[in-house]
Amino acid sequence: MATRIIVGLALGPAFLAALFFLPPLPLAVLVACIAGMASFELLRATKVAHHNGMYIFTAIAAALIPLGHGVGYGSWTARAVAILLMAALFLPALRLYGTGGEIKFEHIMICLFGGVGIPLFLSALVQLKRFDGGAFYVLLPVICAFTTDIGAYFAGVFLGKHRGITQVSPNKSLEGYIGGIVSGCLCTLLYGWLLQRFGALPVRLPVMAFYGLLGGAVTELGDLAFSLIKRQYGVKDYGTLLPGHGGMLDRFDSTTFAAPMLLLLVEILPAF
Repeated sequence: MATRIIVGLALGPAFLAALFFLPPLPLAVLVACIAGMASFELLRATKVAHHNGMYIFTAIAAALIPLGHGVGYGSWTARAVAILLMAALFLPALRLYGTGGEIKFEHIMICLFGGVGIPLFLSALVQLKRFDGGAFYVLLPVICAFTTDIGAYFAGVFLGKHRGITQVSPNKSLEGYIGGIVSGCLCTLLYGWLLQRFGALPVRLPVMAFYGLLGGAVTELGDLAFSLIKRQYGVKDYGTLLPGHGGMLDRFDSTTFAAPMLLLLVEILPAF
């Protein structure tokens, strides 16, 4: 636990500073590195076979999508990368069908999720940066995900009675899930008040609370979704890159779901 706290205190503020101060292109490079490593960890955890360049193609695809958003061609890049990755995966699968090196369809789908799905979701951070007030919007998914996780943990520890809601995380309680969503909602609302009070922004606080409510719920879903993958493949963590936290995907699992949800909400219902 001590190692987890020390690493979190060291890396958390640095990552938040990078989100806030970096312009879109350098931020896209950072997100590309995160997405590339996360996709590699996913393939390794799910035991995708090491042949025909599947790891390399997937990691390159995962890095290219955020970079495309960084230079302003995100939609075009995502479509091109998805098509090229599908070709790189299915052509060897067709060639090797019926042989000892046959490529499973399951592994192709995992590569597509790691090479297209994860980086497309994380690219929402780069897209948020391009809005008016983007320096403040881009912090929303991280703040929402972090405070939801913390709130769920403490609500579960001190209030948790109804456990076993899902066997994916049998130790987590209904009170923990509710506490996490409430915590995300309140902290996002607090963030909006601070922007209004000290940043002189015309923040619509009810909208910020709505961001936190839906963002917190999706954060919980993201955490459970990636826990489901670990359960099914019998791994504890996706990696060991971050001591006390696991791998890159362990740290950004919730943000992977929260970022696109909050991007969608900002596009539909801007708070300032």
